[in-house]
Amino acid sequence: MIPSYNKVHLKFKLNGVNYNQDDIREIAYSFVKEGLHYEEAIGDFLLDWLDNKSFIKVKSTGTTGKPKLIKIDKQVMVNSSIFTGNFFNLKPGDKALHCLPANFIAGKMMLVRAMILGLELDLTEPTSHPIFNTKTEYDFAAMLPIQLQNSLHDINNFKNIIVGSVKVSNKLIEAIQDKSTRVFETFGMTETATHIALRPLNNFESEQKTTSLGKSIFKTLPDISISQDDRGCLVIESGHLTKQPIVTNDLVKLYSEDEFEWLGRFDNVINSGGVKIFPETIEEKLQEKIKQRFFIASEKDETFGEKIILILEGDIDTVDNSIFEDLDKYEKPKKIYCAHKFDVISDKIQRKKILTKLGII
Repeated sequence: MIPSYNKVHLKFKLNGVNYNQDDIREIAYSFVKEGLHYEEAIGDFLLDWLDNKSFIKVKSTGTTGKPKLIKIDKQVMVNSSIFTGNFFNLKPGDKALHCLPANFIAGKMMLVRAMILGLELDLTEPTSHPIFNTKTEYDFAAMLPIQLQNSLHDINNFKNIIVGSVKVSNKLIEAIQDKSTRVFETFGMTETATHIALRPLNNFESEQKTTSLGKSIFKTLPDISISQDDRGCLVIESGHLTKQPIVTNDLVKLYSEDEFEWLGRFDNVINSGGVKIFPETIEEKLQEKIKQRFFIASEKDETFGEKIILILEGDIDTVDNSIFEDLDKYEKPKKIYCAHKFDVISDKIQRKKILTKLGII
């Protein structure tokens, strides 16, 4: 028998109004038929959540390839919501802000958390500069780094913020050190129904080494087991989130049974003359020196096999060579390309798509 997922916590509110499952269907239909674009996506998901299926299909962001539809059990999403609620001590009646697109897993999970945990959820358009009531004290929100950056003046309104999708820059981490809000970077993926590990980004837990700016050291949530495969990539197991171990393409260094440092994507590793180079390491060194969006990649080279290249967003393919002074010899780009406008989904640069358009791969 397929379990029912139409039970909604009695304390659940949407934009200040209390809804039961029947009410939610009505508001969902209204969003689909008459709502704004972001509300239509919310309505579609709510209808999928309340149907008689035990799963939903979620589109991945396609960071390293084409976006694909992934089937996720609703019970996994419920379990994930409970894990997050326990970690942040979220209680029925607590207030949360929804400012992420509901097309992807992070935005969907905010809705599930609210319905399962009984949160009072305020909806706002998922723009790079989310608009919300600055007089409301929120207990929880999930944001993209660009949203956090653009909300710095008002984040003291929030007790807890999780931020993910792309790596948080050191400059942004430094900007939140004087904030009272607890800010965490997340590590996760669509297959695990959002995050399986967190790292605190500001000094509310100064005893934790995870606050260091130089390393991306994450601590897993309870019931998550981690290991590495023979490539050095992270393997995730959880009785409540995955039926089978999830083998990722994320290269990591394990510090303990529940702590790991993220090094980069296996898909992105460059082998130049026998030296393995992590593009993410070079990007971190350049992030404060290049104003526009950019990324590091490689192209074929007869002598070294692969050579480092820099891809800039815009129409100018030159930079001051002084920005490369802090790079090791083998890290310095041998060529610069420009792409007029980057393809981006949920703040993630679609590297392969851009490289294909440029004729590099």
